[in-house]
Amino acid sequence: MVSTHNKRVSIVLLMFLGTWAFQAVSRVLDEETIVQKHRLWMIQYGRAYVNEAEEGRRFKIFKDNLEYIENFNTLGNQTYELSLNIFADLNNEEFAASHTGYKDLPIAGTSKKSTVFRYENLTDFPPSVDWIQAGAVTNVQNQGDCNCCWAFSAVAAVEAIIQIKTGNLISLSEQQLVDCVDSNDGCSGGWMDNAFHYIVQNQGITSDANYPYKATDKKCDSKKAAVSTVTIHGYEDVPANNEAALLKAVSKQPVSVCLEGASKDFQFYSRGIFTGKCGTSLNHAVTVVGYGTSEDGTKYWLAKNSWGINWGEKGYMRILREIDAPQGLCGIAKKASYPIA
Repeated sequence: MVSTHNKRVSIVLLMFLGTWAFQAVSRVLDEETIVQKHRLWMIQYGRAYVNEAEEGRRFKIFKDNLEYIENFNTLGNQTYELSLNIFADLNNEEFAASHTGYKDLPIAGTSKKSTVFRYENLTDFPPSVDWIQAGAVTNVQNQGDCNCCWAFSAVAAVEAIIQIKTGNLISLSEQQLVDCVDSNDGCSGGWMDNAFHYIVQNQGITSDANYPYKATDKKCDSKKAAVSTVTIHGYEDVPANNEAALLKAVSKQPVSVCLEGASKDFQFYSRGIFTGKCGTSLNHAVTVVGYGTSEDGTKYWLAKNSWGINWGEKGYMRILREIDAPQGLCGIAKKASYPIA
């Protein structure tokens, strides 16, 4: 005859074993779910690995990134969200090393660089500006594994000022800048001012159709580079560490800016106004193509990036504006410049 005490012990044991079994199955299912997510992600982005060992390593990174994203999004009270994207099987060090590209290099020359800020005395500017809606911004591009964000930032600014001045929106050649701007380091980094200086000295820049992007360093094609589609007369720097000055400039034209943009939150930014932690060690370049205020009163910059349309808000990012620091969030107001047409 089984005692009441033994029956209770048996029941408790069965409950424990049942709970343990359920948790074990749940863990297996979770792992299987992540495996399935990884496979679907590989199909979506056309990813293939050289062997099983590499696939296993990439799966581990994918899993870590997925957990980071889900943990962030469940915190609540965030002004922005993260999501899986084309960078999901890269750790943050790999991502930063292959998808940024701002480099603090010596100025190529100052003969066409204005020492004044033409918008200094501007007092009449709208509360919001969107140069995309105004028709001055070409489609978002993808720099790939070439660290030439500087070229995309400079080209976007030139395309915009030409459209503003002439009404013609023309896609220009980033590859020409990567190959031909000797004062920059191509896919190893560069600075937009050197790109602007080159365009002035070269008496123009050609179209993307004539000199298409290859996402790698190549020898400068002098024949293609000589076919100038548009030109600029010079360029100016926005006064450093001055968001008010940056606002004045952006109200008149898109502006090339540098920022610290290689954090994990940048890597997986999906939507919303970015308010995340970042320093001011500049390593990436984008183009500010507008500014505005959200429905809840949050002021933001609108930036065009060069990581493709599957990143951020169809390739764009909204970044918190007017913080209590002169350099702006992520250093966005530290080193801005724009071409003159």
